[in-house]
Amino acid sequence: MSELLLIRHGETEWSRTGRHTGLTDIPLTEHGERQAEALRPLLAGRTVGPVLASPLKRALRTAELAGLDPQPDPDLREWDYGGYEGVTTDEIHRTRPDWYLWDDGVVPGDAGHPGETAAQVGARADRVLARIAPWLAEPDGPDVALVAHAHFLRVLTARRLGLPATAGALFRLDTATVSRIGTEHGRPALVAWNLPSA
Repeated sequence: MSELLLIRHGETEWSRTGRHTGLTDIPLTEHGERQAEALRPLLAGRTVGPVLASPLKRALRTAELAGLDPQPDPDLREWDYGGYEGVTTDEIHRTRPDWYLWDDGVVPGDAGHPGETAAQVGARADRVLARIAPWLAEPDGPDVALVAHAHFLRVLTARRLGLPATAGALFRLDTATVSRIGTEHGRPALVAWNLPSA
């Protein structure tokens, strides 16, 4: 049975410094490029069929350096952080000491960053899961790979496991990692999580 491979992009300057990076199209750092290349051994020996990636360059470049041929899918973009785009959690805590993304969401930003709720991100994840369902259902089919961003992939994992979008809070996801969701007794189940590239 095929597995769903979730690949988080490599390091960017903003991920390194803890800045919320939603729709801002930041490239990988040199370290991030090396991380992405180091993903190849984690994918070696697997038969990977469809590869969908966020259209943002950090995800597309990670896929390419990992040896994959990605198809851009706009539903795989990161959470729109609205007015918190480019801001660190520590900076948010200066005015909202108890703020927690998964419970409190984001504040609206400008026209290019209106912000999203967890439910809206979950709706995008559900659309992706519906599109890839036929591939995952193929007996002895190839794996399906999604190359995207931490918060989005955490939400998608929750939805794949039948949990609410906010349950993505339970799944920490570091840069340049591979996670696998397979099945047990016909139901989705985590097989491996947050495997580092090096």
